[in-house]
Amino acid sequence: MQKLESDEQEGKYGEPSKFDPSFKGPIQNRGCTDIICCIIFILAIIGYFAVGLVAWSHGDPRKVIYPTNSEGKFCGQVGTPLEKMPFLFYFNIMKCASPLVLLEFQCPTPQICVETCPDRFLTLVKAFSNPKDFSYYKQFCKPFSFTQPNIPQLLKDRVCPAMITPSRPFSQRCFPALNITKGSVVVGSNTTFDDGLGKTRNVTDLLEGARKANIVQDARQVAMKIFQDYTKSWYWILLALLIAMLTSLLFIVLMRFLAGVMVGIMIVLVIAVVGYAIFHCYMEYAALKGTPGADVSIKDLGLQTDFAVYLQLRQTWLAFLIILCIVEVVIILLLIFLRKRICIAIALIKEASRAIGHIMSSLFYPLLTFALLSLVVAYWAITAVFLSTSNEAVYKVFDNETLCNYTRTTCDPETFNTSDISKQCPLAQCLFAFYGGETPYHRFLIFFQFYNVFMFFWCCNFVIALGQVTLAGAFASYYWAFKKPDDLPSTPIFSSMGRALRYHTGSLAFGSLILAIVQTIRVLLEYLDHKLKGTQNKFTKFLLACLKCCFWCLEKFIKFLNRNAYIMIAIYGKNFCTAAKDAFFLLMRNIIRVVVLDKVTDFLFFLGKLLIVGSVGVLSFFFFSGRISLVKDTAPQLNYYWVPILTVIVASYFIAHGFFSVYGMCIDTLFLCFCEDLERNDGSPERPYYITPELREILLKNPSEEPEEKNEPIEE
Repeated sequence: MQKLESDEQEGKYGEPSKFDPSFKGPIQNRGCTDIICCIIFILAIIGYFAVGLVAWSHGDPRKVIYPTNSEGKFCGQVGTPLEKMPFLFYFNIMKCASPLVLLEFQCPTPQICVETCPDRFLTLVKAFSNPKDFSYYKQFCKPFSFTQPNIPQLLKDRVCPAMITPSRPFSQRCFPALNITKGSVVVGSNTTFDDGLGKTRNVTDLLEGARKANIVQDARQVAMKIFQDYTKSWYWILLALLIAMLTSLLFIVLMRFLAGVMVGIMIVLVIAVVGYAIFHCYMEYAALKGTPGADVSIKDLGLQTDFAVYLQLRQTWLAFLIILCIVEVVIILLLIFLRKRICIAIALIKEASRAIGHIMSSLFYPLLTFALLSLVVAYWAITAVFLSTSNEAVYKVFDNETLCNYTRTTCDPETFNTSDISKQCPLAQCLFAFYGGETPYHRFLIFFQFYNVFMFFWCCNFVIALGQVTLAGAFASYYWAFKKPDDLPSTPIFSSMGRALRYHTGSLAFGSLILAIVQTIRVLLEYLDHKLKGTQNKFTKFLLACLKCCFWCLEKFIKFLNRNAYIMIAIYGKNFCTAAKDAFFLLMRNIIRVVVLDKVTDFLFFLGKLLIVGSVGVLSFFFFSGRISLVKDTAPQLNYYWVPILTVIVASYFIAHGFFSVYGMCIDTLFLCFCEDLERNDGSPERPYYITPELREILLKNPSEEPEEKNEPIEE
């Protein structure tokens, strides 16, 4: 009965591999595969460079760095007349309370670049009567050539503001210096002020205008603070990443000699690190008990640009505590239920350690992958910045005083004062609104941006695929070497990489293309979800959620299939589709071993990554938060100390993943070769197994997993 089920399974998932006495590992005599896809990939790369050149010729990154005045010029830009004027000053910030600011993201009031923000209350009328005050006041006016200026003329032509208020620079913009005294909002020490037009206004009018103006600047302000934190801490971040790299390398080297001991230490330390994190969160939670304001909920607090505020809430630490407790319980339960399979996985890791020990250059291959990925990411990021800043300055009519029919229409600031619009709407102004354009280039800009994203995914996946095929070819050479390591090629990594680039660039591009298409569709779904968020009904929400879930699962499956297809390509030199089919059928014929062995090693490697990331992350937290007394004065003063911490944690994970991916690829390759070995050979002197006796004894110690004897005649 069992044999009948086995025969049915073999028929369903293809025929097992046959014995071939000439097969000695990765085939040397092979031909080029998937040539058409190779040509398409090369043409796509050329097109990608063309998009980059066009973006670089049109883009201007200064638009995201410097504030822009009403004429579209950059405040504080080096090498311009405004170099020494880094701050943007609003003539009447109360106009920013207009709904127009939410439509155009621009305050309907003149804006100029100034050297410093005003530090006193002063009206134009009062300043005009005192030469000393007017001399100070003129720095907040546009340049004028009147020999005998008068107040009505200056106000009518919008050359000077009607009044100035004490202000502070905030994200390179002058905002009223608002304070709260005895429950009242004040500027300086006043709750009211003269608006320069004969009216006494309440300071809360300034507050409302500042709030609306700040809507536009909040995101940029956070980004600028984060950028400042990076400039202050980048060398400490690099040091932390160097520690993560050395720790990962040391861990991998020790695994070569002490695999069982290192796995045991890794499990204990992961439980200990997560346990300490639980203890720390509880202590912070308990310390905030009774602290004023600590019991405010995160929902009531809302979104804050200063994320350190959330760490002053008990609810934040309680959330961390619950999440970490769940993680700890899940890890312990998995270790309990998988304890027997972990012993088998350790044996597989020991064999992988021996393979890596004979191919030590494989440990340094992730550095090449990291360098290539860094180039791809850098090119994508630079191109994205230039594409997003390649629009032209667009000017629109603003009139917040009268009902002008031309409001929000485009205009030319050079000819606006002599146009019909200024005659029909005397109070209207032609101000810089935003960056856009109506040329064919600007109409296709969204296409270029999606092409940039698509090629980013394709190139990244290609680099990763090249690394997987290279490592798979080298480790397959080790497995199929009958006398290890004597039968190994002299340079297995370079030989494997040469075969991959020479014969299989098209196959790698094909597999990467399929994955890139799925990833781009996921980005499009997220884009649609963002665009339709305000209008979608429940059915649309459900449909988008289902689509996002399906494509997420599809991406995971394709990554799994591609990985095993690349192993078959490295060994047999077949095209992508044939290799993917053979790999899938081989795994399905050995599905039980795949689940209980291969995935258990993935879990152990995940614990290793978690240990390295957790250790480096805890060290970074104590350093950047100034909690290590010995280096407290050395730590940089930051706006958000979580910025370098999160950067170190994320980058450390990728570094650890890069080193552990060598082990993961080694085990996947050895496992696939082991399944092939069981089908090709029977352990007899004529058809011996290539697997080491120690590993074979552990993997096949269950009699039900012992391969059946093959009575086929030996092919000569």
